Amino acid sequence: MPNNLKTNKSAIPSPDKLNPEKEVNVTVSEIVRDERTYKITGAILLLIGFFLFISFASYLFTWQEDQDKVMSFGVKIFSTSDMKVSNLFGVLGAYTSHNLMYNGFGVASFLLCTSFFVAGVNFLFGKKVFSLRRNIKYVVAGLIVLSTTFAFLNMELLKTGFSWGGAAGELVCEWLLKWIGTLGTICAILLILGIYLIWRFDPVFSLHIFSKREKKIAVVDSEMEEEGDVAPENEGAQLFVDSQVAAGNQLKNKKSKGVSVILPEFDVEDDLALSVDEKNEEEIPSINEVFAAEEEKEKLKPLEAKATRAIVPNPENMPLEIKPEVEEIPSEIIVNTDAPQAQVLAQSNYEPTLDLSNYKYPSIELLDIHGTEKSIHDPEELEQNKNQIISTLKNYDIHIQRISATVGPTVTLYEIVPAPGVRISRIKNLEDDIALSLAALGIRIIAPIPGKGTIGIEVPNINKTIVSMRGLIASDKFQNNNFSLPIAIGKKINNENFIVDLASMPHLLMAGATGQGKSVGVNALLVSLLYKKHPSQLKFVLVDPKKVELSLYRTIEHHFLAKLPGEEEAIITDTKKVVTTLNALCIEMDNRYDLLKEAGCRNIKEYNEKFVKRRLNPQKGHQFLPFIVLVIDEFADLIMTAGKEIEMPIARLAQLARAVGIHLIIATQRPSVNIITGTIKANFPARIAFKVSSKIDSRTILDAGGAEQLIGKGDMLISYNGEITRLQCAFVDTPEVDKVCDFIGEQQGYPEAFLLPEYVDEKELAASGGNDLTDRDPLFEDAAKLIVQNQVGSTSLIQRRMKLGYNRAGRLMDQLEMAGIVGSNQGSKARDVLIKTDADLQYLLDNIP
Repeated sequence: MPNNLKTNKSAIPSPDKLNPEKEVNVTVSEIVRDERTYKITGAILLLIGFFLFISFASYLFTWQEDQDKVMSFGVKIFSTSDMKVSNLFGVLGAYTSHNLMYNGFGVASFLLCTSFFVAGVNFLFGKKVFSLRRNIKYVVAGLIVLSTTFAFLNMELLKTGFSWGGAAGELVCEWLLKWIGTLGTICAILLILGIYLIWRFDPVFSLHIFSKREKKIAVVDSEMEEEGDVAPENEGAQLFVDSQVAAGNQLKNKKSKGVSVILPEFDVEDDLALSVDEKNEEEIPSINEVFAAEEEKEKLKPLEAKATRAIVPNPENMPLEIKPEVEEIPSEIIVNTDAPQAQVLAQSNYEPTLDLSNYKYPSIELLDIHGTEKSIHDPEELEQNKNQIISTLKNYDIHIQRISATVGPTVTLYEIVPAPGVRISRIKNLEDDIALSLAALGIRIIAPIPGKGTIGIEVPNINKTIVSMRGLIASDKFQNNNFSLPIAIGKKINNENFIVDLASMPHLLMAGATGQGKSVGVNALLVSLLYKKHPSQLKFVLVDPKKVELSLYRTIEHHFLAKLPGEEEAIITDTKKVVTTLNALCIEMDNRYDLLKEAGCRNIKEYNEKFVKRRLNPQKGHQFLPFIVLVIDEFADLIMTAGKEIEMPIARLAQLARAVGIHLIIATQRPSVNIITGTIKANFPARIAFKVSSKIDSRTILDAGGAEQLIGKGDMLISYNGEITRLQCAFVDTPEVDKVCDFIGEQQGYPEAFLLPEYVDEKELAASGGNDLTDRDPLFEDAAKLIVQNQVGSTSLIQRRMKLGYNRAGRLMDQLEMAGIVGSNQGSKARDVLIKTDADLQYLLDNIP
């Protein structure tokens, strides 16, 4: 082609320039695609909402000045140059607020601000932060309901000049008054207002522990019954699971035609029945969504159909989509994760105290005041003792720089600072000489006092003060603490209340000669726990070989005591039953450790927190675990009669039971090494020593001397956190304990005491031929039903559900295998369950010889 004939492409007009209408469309499309457009729109909407709110608020205070001006001039108020109004947003604010409040809906007009705020936030952030459709529904209904309510109140009660309900509210109110009268109007307004509040806020009226905001969805599928996917025992079993595992929810259910799953509460129109296209209309589209809307329309159609099938508008009749995988997982319910509502959220926290919701804690008035709360000191006595100490030390050429005294309930602590160059050992060796000069019994020298640069000399008071239990219970330190098991023991020499957490000890060993205060100390510990803990949070296992010391607590059996199944008395006095009880506690400990292992928790506190937040499934054996405190009043007697049978379970509990909430309080008269062995002592870091007869006994219990120098009557030394502290034990008399126990016992309690796991001696089982089907275990049928209902041949399942030891559960599993109910052992895997239905099981049980 010749050069002069070449086409100049730039000279040829483009199709867009030939079609100006298409050019305009491209420009509009670019504006719509620009994210700045949405941000600017959102900012404008937020400003409008702010303008309306300030205008309305200002109108409440300036309506008397601005109302006449707006009504007189109308729209012309904008063109009047010399017109001044008091509204913060000037003429526009006065005119807008007058028309929306006086001629509109009164104070209810404030609801309009929320719609502009919701729309503005959605546009500003480019996504659906709030539901605009839901907000508009609530605003429209609220304008009518609230304006009518305020108008009626103003017309009948307030009678002010301000139009609280606006013209719309007054019109509706006048119509109601004309047709149904004042009383009918009141009833109608209350009814409509109540309906609006229930619809808007969905308040909770039920007090039941599991009924707060529950939505129960019944899922019925005949294929589940054919495959054995049914829930245990009761119909409509409820599954409380964590939202994180909701999509993979598995539930095994027997004797039921359906499963109840607690779903979260959704707005029916906005969330539950929201299709894919409706969601895209609600949300502020991004640049890519607008630009590619036409291209993606065909792709969204299958997804829209799928979501529409999975989502049903009515949540009370909506069946969940079930995708069973029968060959691999016989009883799995897979919730459709594509649906926006397919999440199972935990409801309100579990509250264990609602089991006895009417339980009242004992009143402080049940305890008596013994003596005075403050220590009584005699100035002459203090001065005389000070001079005697100084003169005695001078006789041995020991000079001191300073001396001070701290008066306690029972003893007075004299702190001295020796002169430079004086050896502490010289003062320590003068203990008997100082006692002789003071003519006092029980002189104790602390050289030096831990944490201080002084030497302490404890001298008994002539006039001793009784430490009342009532004062300790009423103290702020006891009432306001975060201890798991707070116990009030007594007072220090400086009159400070000694209140500690038993769970942090974690076990307590008490020793002392007869009549020195051990039994009173045990009562003080138990009473302090009764004052702070609910029956659902704490259980006692009381062992009383004397048969009379702990009998006072018999009346609280149905509240705080634990016992073996089939026993009449909750307080154990027989040595053989003590052995069985301790072994049952060991089984309980092992079962609790299994629960903690499955829950992934290290201690009972973490486990109970998970359970309270409904992150553990009760149908898998999980439950709220109360603390268990084992109290043995006379340990030496048990050791002498039972020996190793007692020592072994005690040592196991002392070593392991702390993490699962089982704590021990053991009291004995003579703490000899054959009674309190090294294994036991190593796991009892907290020890209390009342007055003992010799320094050897003091060293046995405290690993230090000093207990032989105590003066009795509740005077004691406690070794806690590596320090030895002298205390005066709190005094609680028998009538006081009686009154506290009677107060608790008269209230509604549990049907029976807390049952410990059943324990059967292995020797007895071996003698009776435990593996012979003709002499089956008494729990054979219960174990068979449990295995068939759950379709899991697991020994640990029998342990947890039936609260048995591993040996007995294993023997039951062997008998089930002999009966043909479960298959052979497969190592770490669960055994196969050969019986599939309850009818087949009952037929087999009826034909076993």
